[in-house]
Amino acid sequence: MKSKMLAVIPARGGSKRIPNKNIRPLNGKPLIYYTIKVAKESKIFDRIVVDTDSPEIAKVARRFGAEVPFLRPEHLAGDKAKVADAIEFLINRLKKEENYSPDLVCLLQTTSPLRNVEDITKCWEVMKNPKTKSVCTITETSPWFFNLGKGDSLLLVNKKSSSSTNTQEVAKGFMLNGCIVYIVRTRLFMKNKKFVDFGSGATVGVVCPHWRSVDLDYPEDWVLAEFLHANKEKIEKKLKSFK
Repeated sequence: MKSKMLAVIPARGGSKRIPNKNIRPLNGKPLIYYTIKVAKESKIFDRIVVDTDSPEIAKVARRFGAEVPFLRPEHLAGDKAKVADAIEFLINRLKKEENYSPDLVCLLQTTSPLRNVEDITKCWEVMKNPKTKSVCTITETSPWFFNLGKGDSLLLVNKKSSSSTNTQEVAKGFMLNGCIVYIVRTRLFMKNKKFVDFGSGATVGVVCPHWRSVDLDYPEDWVLAEFLHANKEKIEKKLKSFK
């Protein structure tokens, strides 16, 4: 039997650092358009739902082919609201009002406009293994991880890097790349409200290219994403010359 997979695209109306972020035009299209587009093109979801508190965002989302069965309640739409709480509420409401219970839930943030269909399908291939509990996309980063301590002193996180200044000699470092793709088994998510379980071995990482891992938190990210998006084909072609 084919697994039912729900794609959830969270899109709150409030955004302080980048006003109207989710429907702000990025290279001529509302930001949310790019996430809906790749979700549809992947052809692996039986439902693509935008979870928003904003009637305006809902209108735009429906125009591009996503469902918005209802608006997110106000108590889950503030600055301190957690995405996991909103998704839990959504899943419960879909079950109660529409008798719909997905086997898998995929989180697709609008803030990753460089995501492509392959990112989604690669994660889906990993989730086909029944032993896999969850999967997320990651990208390689510097092997030297630092936190700031008292007086802004540097505290090394990746201790394997402490004895070398040569990146070829130390373990690679990876980071979550702005939620390009998260997939989790619904039963597990409803139990612990996590998409990623660090340290237990339950979550598998799928590596994505660094240049496509821009996460739109600040205006600088937006400007960079517009440039990269407008030049995707040129970048991909140029990168092939290094292989």
